[in-house]
Amino acid sequence: MMSYSVLVLCLLSITVSSNLAIAIKREKRPPQTLSRGWGDDITWVQTYEEGLFHTQKSNKPLMVIHHLEDCQYCQALKKVFAQNKEIQEMAQNNFIMLNLMHETTDKNLSPDGQYVPRIMFVDPSLTVRADITGRYSNRLYTYEPQDLPLLIENMKKALKLIQSEL
Repeated sequence: MMSYSVLVLCLLSITVSSNLAIAIKREKRPPQTLSRGWGDDITWVQTYEEGLFHTQKSNKPLMVIHHLEDCQYCQALKKVFAQNKEIQEMAQNNFIMLNLMHETTDKNLSPDGQYVPRIMFVDPSLTVRADITGRYSNRLYTYEPQDLPLLIENMKKALKLIQSEL
């Protein structure tokens, strides 16, 4: 009889603890749909207009990532972007972040064409920083996975320009 009640207690505690573990797991934030895989811990704005509003209000630069789901170059860049701690941290703390799968009405965001992936910066005075470019002369604002050091440099440059121009 004693072993039966011990068995029941053991089963009961296993059930309770596994249910607790499931409940704790569910507590973890669900992946944010606005991130689209670019970084779930980053707070993403939904529209360009919202991004401009927040960049002006917060005095942080807006980083706009143009991409498409079926673009292999975008997918490759997204993967390394999401895995890079330094980029994720800067994006999370120092930038207003927007990733778009469509073009905006602002022609300044496509000064040399509407290609993807394309990353542009907009400063708090709402100026699109056409001077912050990648390394390709035919697609000034594109980055490839191996260009992450340059992207990090450009993110820092966007932050420095704001400090020096205010």
